[in-house]
Amino acid sequence: MRDCVRKGKGKIGGCPQYPSRIFLQPTKRRGKPRPPPPLDTRFLRSLFHPLLSCCEDMEYVSPEGLRLDGRRAMEMRQLRAEMGVVAKADGSAAFEMGNTKVIAAVYGPREVQNKSQQVNDQALVRCEYSMANFSTGDRNRRPKGDRRSTEISLVIRQTMEECILTHLMPRSQIDIFVQVLQADGGTRSACINAATLALADAGIPMRDLVTSCSAGYLNSTPLLDLNYIEDSAGGPDVTVGVLAKLEKVTLLQMDSKLPMDIFEDVMELAIAGCKAVAKYIREVLLENTKQLELRRGI
Repeated sequence: MRDCVRKGKGKIGGCPQYPSRIFLQPTKRRGKPRPPPPLDTRFLRSLFHPLLSCCEDMEYVSPEGLRLDGRRAMEMRQLRAEMGVVAKADGSAAFEMGNTKVIAAVYGPREVQNKSQQVNDQALVRCEYSMANFSTGDRNRRPKGDRRSTEISLVIRQTMEECILTHLMPRSQIDIFVQVLQADGGTRSACINAATLALADAGIPMRDLVTSCSAGYLNSTPLLDLNYIEDSAGGPDVTVGVLAKLEKVTLLQMDSKLPMDIFEDVMELAIAGCKAVAKYIREVLLENTKQLELRRGI
């Protein structure tokens, strides 16, 4: 202990409760603290190299032109839709794109709750997007109003405002609530499609049906309607929203850069997917109208 004191490692002190005991108190170092040693990433690279190389060399499109889930490059996942799934909402719908399942509910038009947000010449459109805690593989609790949910809520609201005839409903409010029940890629597109059906179920006037679909570029091949594995591959992903009859693009988002010629091919593929979704939604609306006529005895 005396040697430690001589070397400057500490000083001898006593304990007030036990005076006979002697312990070594470390002395405070003067000056700036030493920086931590640099992290040697060679070990981490050697540890995760097989996993990274496997993801980079993964074949998303087979030589026969089949994807991991058995679809062709220009083939969409199976679509399912149902209207009137929420009894107390003015309009509601459930929409499925493969294993992605979304539910949407619409309330309004009704009186504006916050008078400071009231618009005299058009309706106020609000949207809230959320994901159920059991919608993905991980069971992490997502805080309400996180950055991603706020961004997607804004995207859906702006897309819906382009199709709703808001000038016909001044000084009113339309609330759109969308929740993802099961996520397997393309949740943004599925939410827009579900919201379109819910607005139609609520009888809100629209210029046209707005539909959305995504397309990507993997293994030098344009792919339509990406699932979660393809979406997580890190390749370019283009999400498009279209007014089918008016042939007007209301939404265009792209995660990474693409050459112009490839971007045009991917864009055309996504628009073709939007038109296919619009055709299916019209069939669902027609079938729902026939069922309403049968119930009323028309």
